[in-house]
Amino acid sequence: MNFIELFLLAVGLSMDAFAIAVCSGLTMKKFIIKDAFVIGLYFGVSQAVMPLIGYMAATLFADRIISFDHWVAFALLCFLGVRMVIGSFKDKSSDDRASTSTKPAYMLPLAIATSIDALAVGVSFAFLRVKIVPAASFIGVTTLILSMAGVKIGNVFGARFRSKAELAGGVILVAIGLKILIEHLVS
Repeated sequence: MNFIELFLLAVGLSMDAFAIAVCSGLTMKKFIIKDAFVIGLYFGVSQAVMPLIGYMAATLFADRIISFDHWVAFALLCFLGVRMVIGSFKDKSSDDRASTSTKPAYMLPLAIATSIDALAVGVSFAFLRVKIVPAASFIGVTTLILSMAGVKIGNVFGARFRSKAELAGGVILVAIGLKILIEHLVS
């Protein structure tokens, strides 16, 4: 996986966190950089840890399924991408907006929920023999930055970007899944 693919994957994975960060920004009366950083940190750390967990779990059985690993990666990425695309068209009512609370009891479940996709990507990384520590770190930092930007954007511009962010993230994940499948079928 090259840098551009990893960057696109990181952006795609961070779109759920970005969407929630935008909603957090919507609820802020005033943008506070400390709150934006804490929100970004929750999402970034979670997005970095989950691929590591998925990778470690997959390496336990990767040698048994190496002949169809590209299909697994394709299926996981497409499933996640399609789920994000479908989610982008769902009606977002005002009660599913995130609060600006940065307390662990509130942020940790959100961070875990938005990083389940990254767990599945970690499984895919094991099959693709990606160097997991740099990849997971890059995903985490990208998510942190985009989440902080999301808080600011939400605070300034409003909710109109949430569905578009989810749609873009889903399309990116499906495209990367197709690319992986095509590369393995052609080689």
